[in-house]
Amino acid sequence: MRFKINKDKLLYHLLIAQKALSTKTPNPALQGIKIDVEADKLVMTTSNSDISIKVMLEDASLDVESTGSTLIPGKYFIEIIRKLDGQSVTFSQVEDNLLRIEADHSDITLNMLDLDDYPELQFKETDQSIKVNVRTLKTIIRQTAFATSSIENRPILTGVNFTIDGDRLSGVATDSYRLSQKEIPLEDSYEKMNVIIPGRSLEELMKILENNQSDVEVHFDQNRVLFKYENVLFHSRLLEGNYPETSKLIPAEFPVQITFNKEQLITAIERASLLSSRDGQNAIVKLNVRNDDVVEISSNSPEIGRVLEEVHPADEIQGSPIKIAFSSKYVLEALKVFNSSEVTVKFTGEIRPFIITGEYDDDMLQLILPVKTD
Repeated sequence: MRFKINKDKLLYHLLIAQKALSTKTPNPALQGIKIDVEADKLVMTTSNSDISIKVMLEDASLDVESTGSTLIPGKYFIEIIRKLDGQSVTFSQVEDNLLRIEADHSDITLNMLDLDDYPELQFKETDQSIKVNVRTLKTIIRQTAFATSSIENRPILTGVNFTIDGDRLSGVATDSYRLSQKEIPLEDSYEKMNVIIPGRSLEELMKILENNQSDVEVHFDQNRVLFKYENVLFHSRLLEGNYPETSKLIPAEFPVQITFNKEQLITAIERASLLSSRDGQNAIVKLNVRNDDVVEISSNSPEIGRVLEEVHPADEIQGSPIKIAFSSKYVLEALKVFNSSEVTVKFTGEIRPFIITGEYDDDMLQLILPVKTD
């Protein structure tokens, strides 16, 4: 096996493959990048058991003298390529377990891993698939995956529930304290489908997808999903089980509705959370609607101090005054996924869930449970 390629092109594709590189695994082979050298392309494969990535690299700079396959320690290999000088790098297998790397004034040999220990990975396309614009897919992931649970005691809540009904794709995520729901139109109509994709897998996929006009093919199998994007195949396991029926959690009537400038509301909540009696991640903030239609955002800590922020709504308040307390972390994370400059917070009561919607964020809502305080 011997080939030459542009260093920057190789590094760019290695960093994509790195997203599935395992760092903690009982199988040392999964710490490696499998590289298949073919006559006209390189195929790089990585896996951490939860996700697997295959990247096909075809480039004019690729010059293959002889084909072959190798398994290279991923962490060291990527760092070596990153630090090399020069534009071109040559790779050759000099012994059964040694890879020689030559570039400019560098001559490096790297011990290879045992290729026979690498698992046989399936990147199988299926008849059951949909096609989604890459920007649309990134939007639905960005606006839902953050609300998944990080606690493994209810594994089903660590994923986003995707359902397809005709030409509508819906994504729902909840950690039982908040809920994010987004629905998008599809260009074609498809059979009904209901799957749960781990939130961590979707976050890694987000890092690979670029803001362009490409389409992503999404192939569903019984317990796996495959995303086919340009020259990348991204495979993830699905979560097993039934996702909770979340539609019943969303209130139908809202006696109090307040429209805010989104950035002003974010800034007020961020300042108020600084002196909360809880640490920043779990800061509890209170919202109070006064009789003069000014909204107070406040927090109080006997040991530290008190913050009171006055926020003037962007429109006339609908409904009577209300007092409610909530997690600043949950509300801030929800607000920051809106594209709208104005958001409407809709309340059903002081101890009942409230939702946030945006004028230009069609078919999306964020639901948050309030916090009981003394």
